[in-house]
Amino acid sequence: MRVRVFNRQGQLVGPVEVEKVVRTDAEWRARLTPRQYQIARGKATERPFCGTLLDNKRPGVYACVCCSLPLFASAGKFNSGTGWPSFCRPLAEENVATAPDHSHGMTRTEVLCARCDAHLGHVFEDGPPPTGLRYCVNSESLVFVGENDLARLADPAADRAGP
Repeated sequence: MRVRVFNRQGQLVGPVEVEKVVRTDAEWRARLTPRQYQIARGKATERPFCGTLLDNKRPGVYACVCCSLPLFASAGKFNSGTGWPSFCRPLAEENVATAPDHSHGMTRTEVLCARCDAHLGHVFEDGPPPTGLRYCVNSESLVFVGENDLARLADPAADRAGP
């Protein structure tokens, strides 16, 4: 699969070829808090207005809590009033996947991390311009990395990226 990643200089590069991240439930449970596991691996939803990243306004990147793939940039974050961090677009289209979700008696589009299939939330078509999309994401599925620390997200696959 091809995704965009950060290099050691904190620059987004790619797309580069990476392997899917696959772990057993026991391995995921060992890496995540119980709440992170319940949401990111079990497809649960955190309560609205309770997520730690809801009111974060610092510049930076939101990455997958399970595999550290960069998913959303603070430049695309907006206050949707729904109680969950909301973004009008992913950092890179390649880094998110979608799937139909027919749970709870409704039809929605689930948003997943493209590299490890972590449940992030859902995407709706009621967002602001320019995309008209609202990626409604659980804080527990994300980690925030400030813009001055993006090199922390350096991925070995970035070494294979062209100039």
